[in-house]
Amino acid sequence: MTVIELPAKGDAKGPVASKGSLVAALDIGSTKISCLIGEAVSQNRRTADGKEASALRVLGFGCQAARGTRNGAIVDLDQAERAIRLAVDAAEKMAKRTITSVFVNVAGGRPQSNSYAGAVQTETGQVTAQDIEVATRAALAQGHQPGRRTLHTAAAQFHLDAARGITSPLGMFGTTLTAEVNVVSAEPAALRNLALVIERCHLLVADYVVAPYAAARSVLAGDEIKLGVTLIDMGGATTGIASFHDDQLVFADVIAIGGMHITHDIARGLSTTIAHAERLKTLFGSAMATAIDDRETVAVPLLGERGVDTIYHAPKSMLTGIIRPRLEEILEMVRERLDQASFARLTGSRVVLTGGGSELTGVREIAAQWLNRQVRLGAPLPVAGMPEAARSPAFATAFGLLNYALKPDIHHSAAVARQAMKEAQAGYFRRVGKWIADSF
Repeated sequence: MTVIELPAKGDAKGPVASKGSLVAALDIGSTKISCLIGEAVSQNRRTADGKEASALRVLGFGCQAARGTRNGAIVDLDQAERAIRLAVDAAEKMAKRTITSVFVNVAGGRPQSNSYAGAVQTETGQVTAQDIEVATRAALAQGHQPGRRTLHTAAAQFHLDAARGITSPLGMFGTTLTAEVNVVSAEPAALRNLALVIERCHLLVADYVVAPYAAARSVLAGDEIKLGVTLIDMGGATTGIASFHDDQLVFADVIAIGGMHITHDIARGLSTTIAHAERLKTLFGSAMATAIDDRETVAVPLLGERGVDTIYHAPKSMLTGIIRPRLEEILEMVRERLDQASFARLTGSRVVLTGGGSELTGVREIAAQWLNRQVRLGAPLPVAGMPEAARSPAFATAFGLLNYALKPDIHHSAAVARQAMKEAQAGYFRRVGKWIADSF
């Protein structure tokens, strides 16, 4: 879990992997399960606090067809365990190292992103570190909702009286300080099932990371995150959204629809098998029609029939006519979620598409039309030792998990979040009231 750093607690920065540290990522998807093993290596430079900076080198990689998962959730423990074991075993053999824990993505359990606010009256009319802490903890306390588990918490902005959108209010003059935080949460049962299947593989969960946030960690450029950008991770059974502004995650969501739904549409529309539908989508699929689509054809084996005589030829325009409506449905749902987000106005006009679904021809152009934003395609940024087979957008989440493991977030601290959530459960508002009373 990651949360904002509270200045009153001193140096609360999250752990950063040291040189030679072994880290592992486990991307549990609905179409594939992949494992990456990496280590932190020196970059021959130092961070702002004088410590040696580290980069990532991939040591091992394993990938298996997903089994026992659906829409990002575990639905068959035995099947999922076997697939995970195979992926991890392949990565360990390649790395010649054994891992004990993994950073895992979360796409199931209905991840949600909500904003909460907490306010405090400044004692002297000038904002102190104590004021920031009280306001922030009050906001965090509201984020503890029954039936949900917090995954990430980030400070979106502060308000001081009528002034809004303040990044750092410390030392500023004002009467009422309001902290607004963004909390990403999921259903605990889904996380427990992830932990259970991973423990059955004799591994521990080092941390959970909501899938689109993980993908963003491997795809987005620093300036994009600073100025405002939305990443759309087009997976097999889910589509993830992660929006950023001023180096902060301000919105995250996961929609239970993805590339597999397009494949199933093709299988039904062309009366063929799911395997052949996936092949047709990969080799010939496009969301953009061309002038020659009616004249060009693709060979389609009929479902339930055998032999060469059961293959017929369908025009490519028919394939495009099946793909585009489902893609537009996905993009319409993304647009609706972004329009409803409280921080939508902060995320700028730039969108980055990644994930296996983004490799479909014409996706970028259709996304630009539906979202009315500047759109680019994103693949994992180069990493030393990156296998050729894992360089595609389909592995953005896995590489993002490794990047997260190397450096969770310089502004985040899990310890503060756990304390805030614990205090929320114990009637934390009474403590906030006492702090405010003590301030006066």
